[in-house]
Amino acid sequence: MGSKHNPPGNNRSRSTLSLLVVVGLCCFFYLLGAWQKSGFGKGDSIAMEITKQAQCTDIVTELDFEPHHNTVKIPEKADPKPVSFKPCDVKLKDYTPCQEQDRAMKFPRENMIYRERHCPPDNEKLRCLIPAPKGYMTPFPWPKSRDYVHYANAPFKSLTVEKAGQNWVQFQGNVFKFPGGGTMFPQGADAYIEELASVIPIKDGSVRTALDTGCGVASWGAYMLKRNVLAMSFAPRDNHEAQVQFALERGVPAIIAVLGSILLPYPARAFDMAQCSRCLIPWTANEGTYLMEVDRVLRPGGYWVLSGPPINWKTWHKTWNRTKAELNAEQKKIEDIAESLCWEKKYEKGDIAIFRKKINDRSCDRSTPVNTCKRKDTDDVWYKEIETCVTPFPKVSSEKEVAGGELKKFPERLFAVPPSISKGLINGVDAESYQEDINLWKKRVTAYKRINRLIGSTRYRNVMDMNAGLGGFAAALESPKSWVMNVIPTINKNTLSVVYERGLIGIYHDWCEGFSTYPRTYDFIHASGVFSLYQHSCKLEDILLETDRILRPEGIVIFRDEVDVLNDVRKIADGMRWDTKLMDHEDGPLVPEKILVAVKQYWVAGDDGKSSPSSSSSSENSEEE
Repeated sequence: MGSKHNPPGNNRSRSTLSLLVVVGLCCFFYLLGAWQKSGFGKGDSIAMEITKQAQCTDIVTELDFEPHHNTVKIPEKADPKPVSFKPCDVKLKDYTPCQEQDRAMKFPRENMIYRERHCPPDNEKLRCLIPAPKGYMTPFPWPKSRDYVHYANAPFKSLTVEKAGQNWVQFQGNVFKFPGGGTMFPQGADAYIEELASVIPIKDGSVRTALDTGCGVASWGAYMLKRNVLAMSFAPRDNHEAQVQFALERGVPAIIAVLGSILLPYPARAFDMAQCSRCLIPWTANEGTYLMEVDRVLRPGGYWVLSGPPINWKTWHKTWNRTKAELNAEQKKIEDIAESLCWEKKYEKGDIAIFRKKINDRSCDRSTPVNTCKRKDTDDVWYKEIETCVTPFPKVSSEKEVAGGELKKFPERLFAVPPSISKGLINGVDAESYQEDINLWKKRVTAYKRINRLIGSTRYRNVMDMNAGLGGFAAALESPKSWVMNVIPTINKNTLSVVYERGLIGIYHDWCEGFSTYPRTYDFIHASGVFSLYQHSCKLEDILLETDRILRPEGIVIFRDEVDVLNDVRKIADGMRWDTKLMDHEDGPLVPEKILVAVKQYWVAGDDGKSSPSSSSSSENSEEE
């Protein structure tokens, strides 16, 4: 019952009105929230930007390639404007930070220590851009580059005089010509390789990776490429000017290195064969330590070729100005060391001897016991001292089993499951995740080729992957038109054994230091996650300046990383005479990982940095698809 002040009818009317007001307010706020979340309210400006740019368009028209992804605007930190890096002095045009002569001469000559890596401390690192020499030109496209190099790119004539009778290199007009000769094959590498192929199965894909110790101008590696064999060549930076620089200008894989007091930067059982063609390495010194290091990186069943002293000493002892007894004793000692390593001499004729490493230690018949290496991890080699010990074979269950696992012939081995993975030696990687990695990189490389249609052509011959992982990028890019240096950072998971088991080549490296190469030696540098990996280890600026040093004028860079990291990278790169574009991930704008694409501008010593790209080109450098 109602009171006299509030009759029952009035209460019912007010209750109905209140209910309608509440329902109305709920509906209003629901619609307001939905409107804001849709990206069209002021509450989400990033979503609105992405929505505006949802259509893929060609947006990098000012660069030298055609894109197929859209640029994404990313809110940037309010940091100072990027520093504009100045050119270094022209005398530093061939600067190699960890192999500089002045620093090298402060170290002992014993065991070639002074020719090893000696990097500058942080306060001595250059913070400037290494200039190209005046007249620098884009290298000839492969395969013409194998035989010709522009003189302006590597103006060193001493080898044309010193090696004049050995057909290493000739100077003709404004180019160097490489006839394909060498000290032990003055008539050409082809004939030399054919003799090796009479013993070694070079032609059927059994041999894919090779090591050339003391490579000269890498003519052996250059001509092995005709047989689909990838040779990793190395030589020191010494009085033979620019050996490695010539090799890379020719489009042949090479690094600055020496067999000295530290282990080579390769995993155990990396190479199907190795060779020394008058490389002048003292194989019998230090109780055979250098042969033991070759054995560590030589695959079971692999081959070692020695041409030059002391082989054929009966013919050459007077030319070498050594006695018969001395040379005979040296050869016998090499053969004794080879026997202790489970190598068998398969061939000796003329100037060439060929040894084969046994497939396991069960078939090994050593006459004397050897000192076996006690290292738990035979792939932990970065700055580790060489020891006078023999790396043991992996265990096998039968005499016919190949220690470490048998590999398929190339190219089948490129995508077959590598033994390191099938045996569970790579933490967190199995056959299924390996296949996923293959598919992922095929997809990504296809996307890169849509961004730049010249990827995969001879325009980009020398390629580097700064953080190679399982080698997926290189495998997806595999072609006779290019090769990839797969770098495994020393602070990342060690997967370099997988790279080699796939028939690819690579190296360990710490990107806080300079890479073991000359300036301007790579056409295309790729990196996935490198800057996130190193952001707490060293300055991004130092990594980028080193990338610039080894990248050729008009070369390209593709970095993929988290967007915040790439924003920092881009601010530095914009001060390095690079043209840059930040692009969406191939899966769309909502993926936090982005892609930074850059082209290094053409400029040379004395330039203001505004030279026309056409000034770097020659008529021979037309695109070859």
